[in-house]
Amino acid sequence: MADLSPDPERRARGLDVYRKVYGQDALVFESGEVEFFDSMLANLFGEVWGRPGLSIPDRRLVIIGVLAAQNRFEILGVQLLRALKDDELTPEQVREIIIQLISYIGYSSSSDLYRVSETAIATYRAEAK
Repeated sequence: MADLSPDPERRARGLDVYRKVYGQDALVFESGEVEFFDSMLANLFGEVWGRPGLSIPDRRLVIIGVLAAQNRFEILGVQLLRALKDDELTPEQVREIIIQLISYIGYSSSSDLYRVSETAIATYRAEAK
C-alpha cells in the first residue's frame, strides 16, 4: 500500500497554524495515527490558512460567514469562542456580526445565530473569571 502521509515539513507548518487557529490545547493526533488529520494539517492549515494574503483573524471572519450561511452552528460556535479568546473580536463585535449575518442569511436562522453567539460569549466570560 502506498504511503499517503504528508511531507513532515508541511505537516509541521500546518500544525503550527492549526494551533494558532484553534489554540495550543486543541486536539492533535500523532503523525500517521489519523490519515485525515494529517492531510487536513498539511493541506488546509499548512497551505490555505497559512497563506500570507490574509491574517488568521481575517480568514476567521470569512469562515464565520460561511459557517453561518451553511447552518453549521456547532462549528460556528467554536470559531466565535476562539476569536473571543484570542482577542480577535469583542463580545460587542460578535453581536454586530450576527446582526449583519441575519440580514443576509435570513430570519429563519436568527435564533440559532443568536443562541450560538451568546453561548460563545457566556463561555468566554465564564472562562475569563
